[in-house]
Amino acid sequence: MTEKDARRAIERVLFTKDDIAAKVRELASRIDVDYRGKDLVAVCVLNGAMIFFADLIRAMSVPAEVDSVCASSYGNGTRSCGTVTFGKDVGTDIRGRHVLLVEDIIDSGLTMAALTEELKKREPASVRVCALLDKPSRRVNGFTADYTGFEIPDEFVVGYGLDLGGKYRCLDSICVLAREKSE
Repeated sequence: MTEKDARRAIERVLFTKDDIAAKVRELASRIDVDYRGKDLVAVCVLNGAMIFFADLIRAMSVPAEVDSVCASSYGNGTRSCGTVTFGKDVGTDIRGRHVLLVEDIIDSGLTMAALTEELKKREPASVRVCALLDKPSRRVNGFTADYTGFEIPDEFVVGYGLDLGGKYRCLDSICVLAREKSE
């Protein structure tokens, strides 16, 4: 899919690359304050958060070891299927260390609740979650992120790492996908 084809599938831009860059800097500043002097492991939730993660850790001034994990409740659809599947696991020993999970979007809350509970079994000093996007209207549990960029309505979004079946990740803005494309 070309960039031009991807743009035609977009209903509207929700957040521009400038909006996102400003929010990333704001989140990084908050994280810097909270983790100053602490042993931090920043963990990217693949694949959707990889672009956000890269921008966020470069904007942070606190040092962090980086790792990644793969967990999802989406598959290739636009709604959570309700079952969390784990792919790649964190390879870093997190016992006694502070863990910051970096996620693209919190929708149902199932993935993050399952992932944080799994990591807590490894006895870290703390586990916190930073999500660029939050869709509270879709939450099926009480999960909330510690750091949230933007709250969004119940619409399917793509771009800046977010995808539909592996497509649209390359967009530099966060966009609402035209309804016929997302159903």
